Amino acid sequence: MILVFGSINVDLVVRTRSLPRPGETVLGPGYGVVAGGKGANQALAAARAGARVALVGAVGRDGFATTALADLAEAGVDLSRVARRASPTGAAFITVDRAGQNQIVVAAGANLKLRHTQLADAALGRDSLLLMQMEGPPAENWALARRARERGARVMLNVAPARALPVQALRSLDWLVANEIEILTVAKAAGQGREDARAAAAALAAATGTAVIVTLGPQGAVSFAGSEGWEIGALPVKPVDSTAAGDAFVGTLAAALVEGTALPAALRRASVAGALACLTAGAQPSLPTRAAVEARLKELAPARKLKAARAA
Repeated sequence: MILVFGSINVDLVVRTRSLPRPGETVLGPGYGVVAGGKGANQALAAARAGARVALVGAVGRDGFATTALADLAEAGVDLSRVARRASPTGAAFITVDRAGQNQIVVAAGANLKLRHTQLADAALGRDSLLLMQMEGPPAENWALARRARERGARVMLNVAPARALPVQALRSLDWLVANEIEILTVAKAAGQGREDARAAAAALAAATGTAVIVTLGPQGAVSFAGSEGWEIGALPVKPVDSTAAGDAFVGTLAAALVEGTALPAALRRASVAGALACLTAGAQPSLPTRAAVEARLKELAPARKLKAARAA
């Protein structure tokens, strides 16, 4: 089972001709209210990819909570560990331009009340994969990761938003997933700074023993585990909205790994899912099903093994 420990939000989405510059106001014709939050998105992506999923999170006692949880419940995600707090349900304010690029501001709300004690020790075992992000309290992540490793569970962290990570926290992970900006932040703070995202990821993997996966947008993704590296391309798509592309990648990757798929093949499935998520507006409405990913899988070549990890 995948245990997702993370944020639950509603997204307020405005489509505009261009993204605003500092001090600039831009106008959109309207806005949509859809479910989101990195924890919720990745839980739904993993469930749609065929995994058994439980979400550990927190929402408010407000109307937005109903919107935030509806798609998850429909997909069969276990919501029994979602707490109701006095704080408002988290919200993200998203602007999307004509090219599908976005700007996002998140108000954490009830996500700041997420606690690792919401997940009992009995749920953490060798058949479990714990998936976390960085939209909740970091200290709760580290406490839960430590408990998970002590009980044999595997741990994946999507370090989004970007943040420096304690070295001990890095060493408690089986997989670290980040985009190009995020990996440079993590590697620099860990004393493995490089100008190139691939080199930074390779250096971090070699120093910590953690498998590091970096998403590269339309260039696909790369992974490094020790001295071994893999590279996967991306489906050529014309993006409508890239908001949940990273979450589709991570959730699908976790679903593939928990069912025993080797990392190169898991990367291929995740890359297809990330591309397909760019074709539909909104976060959770865009997350593809397992059938949708499999229908397009043949269009993407298998992952290529890198000749040498680029840690220099």
